[in-house]
Amino acid sequence: MTLDRQPHIQLSSEVDVDYALLPGDPKRVDRVKNFLNDVQEITYNREYKSVIGYYKGIKVLILSTGIGSPSMGIAIEELKRVGVKCLIRIGSSGSLQPEVKLGDLIIATGAVRNEGTSDSYIEKGYPAFADIELVHHIKHAAEREKHPHHMGVIRSHDSFYTDKEEEIYEYWSKRGVIGSDMETSSLFVIGRLRGMQTASILNVVVPCAGGLEAGINQFVDGDSITFEGEKKQIIVALEAIVSFHKNKTKGEA
Repeated sequence: MTLDRQPHIQLSSEVDVDYALLPGDPKRVDRVKNFLNDVQEITYNREYKSVIGYYKGIKVLILSTGIGSPSMGIAIEELKRVGVKCLIRIGSSGSLQPEVKLGDLIIATGAVRNEGTSDSYIEKGYPAFADIELVHHIKHAAEREKHPHHMGVIRSHDSFYTDKEEEIYEYWSKRGVIGSDMETSSLFVIGRLRGMQTASILNVVVPCAGGLEAGINQFVDGDSITFEGEKKQIIVALEAIVSFHKNKTKGEA
């Protein structure tokens, strides 16, 4: 690695890659790499596990970000420094609407900023929203895969275990928010402030009005519905990168 190796993700500009997929769980990096060719394992430091491979001839970095917006924020900043331009989160989500089922995909168009990391960058009035062009390609990839998916606003938060969780979920559900995670809003805000194109595709692992522990434990244990959602999520993200890249290179020709 060169002198610009980053302290947390332990990557440098030698990776020479434009596109990155960002799962939360380091174990998911190993599952994503099964979809790639010529895979090279790079680093594993703290929650940041990384591999590089090729999908249909396009070089892609896979980097886990751990749980929550602080570690996501560090990943974004350090990826920017090594030259990555386009980030797609492939994470898990809880559902806030009854029609959003286990194993469905959520394509986040925007996010409620109920996490604290983005607040340290800019005032609350600054919106957290996805890159429109990326969302366009993700939507069409999901349609081609014919997998149940939903587009809309989600909520990003910092805790699962406050004394008001049920009240909070009900409040945002009544206002049309379709899902929840812990990282998307910080990805959208910090990525945009740093001039990066960002998007978030979430696999629903906790049903609306369902038990948090049961839903996540089923996913960890390999429940077929949510694991199928994860596979589709990975394919949709990779296919979106292919069409996005082709469109971009055609425009530059």
